[in-house]
Amino acid sequence: MTIKELDYKLSQLKVLVIGDLMLDKYLFGKVTRISPEAPVPVVDVYQEDARLGGAANVALNLQALGVTPILVGVIGDDLNGKEFLKILAEKQLPNQQILLSENRRTTTKFRVIGNQQQVLRVDKEDTFSISETETQKIYENIKKLFKNGEIHAIIFEDYDKGVITPELIEKIVFLSNYYNIPIFVDPKFKNFHFYGNCTVFKPNLKELKAGLRNQIDWNTIEELKMAAPKIRELLGNNYLLLTLSEHGVLCVGNEVRHYPAFYRQIADVSGAGDTVISVLTACMTAGLDFYTSGQLANLAGGLVCEKIGVVSIDKNEWFQEAIHKKILHEI
Repeated sequence: MTIKELDYKLSQLKVLVIGDLMLDKYLFGKVTRISPEAPVPVVDVYQEDARLGGAANVALNLQALGVTPILVGVIGDDLNGKEFLKILAEKQLPNQQILLSENRRTTTKFRVIGNQQQVLRVDKEDTFSISETETQKIYENIKKLFKNGEIHAIIFEDYDKGVITPELIEKIVFLSNYYNIPIFVDPKFKNFHFYGNCTVFKPNLKELKAGLRNQIDWNTIEELKMAAPKIRELLGNNYLLLTLSEHGVLCVGNEVRHYPAFYRQIADVSGAGDTVISVLTACMTAGLDFYTSGQLANLAGGLVCEKIGVVSIDKNEWFQEAIHKKILHEI
């Protein structure tokens, strides 16, 4: 597939993103001394910023690729929630499928960046599950979208903050199988084993180790490659894409293929997983095969790690890199 063909197909897609919505706040500054009050750096702040995080960052990545994202989640009826919605509007992302809850706070992460490095993060959040009423409302809203034929793929972006429940997973998986819509999963720990019968399951190495609970023994990449088919069978999905940080990705389908990471000047790994699941979903839904999509997702994840903070992919930069690495063709 050429770049031009892929670009057009991406522009025709609508992808439902279900998951934990977050507000990412940043303080950027310089560190020149240690505090006399405690052995911690003093950051002289010169810039403040607020960005969309979590599942909302996945939506931003899809939007950057030319895909139309439909964001589903819950935020608090609070000041951070209002700021979240304000930024959402500025980014021209729809908010019709976002519920306001009086029972929980908007998940907010505060990051302090000193001398181009993160020196502190403070989280303000609730992680209990949403109510049965909220779960049912989300399901009913999604069902209407399915009936109207507006969805080409689904992403579960699970950060264990309580929006995605086993009940919601079961209902959406049943619905998507009925309508033959692919599901892509970026899991955490709590719901790890509830995502059977999905199209692609994308854990990182830490999540895989915790989820398997030592059911399969391996210590090296080569041993992991040997164990991968059994892991995919245990998880019960069509494909497994395992992100290995500086070691790249492992793509497991009928074949097992390891794609090493491309050399990068790593500045910040925040949000790289969001980019990987976004690119993987978009490319496969656009018609590329799993292994090519895995290579492109691996490339995209590395590119965003060169930037400070949570950022979405630059499509033109990604296209040019894909041509240079001979993953895609210009003509």
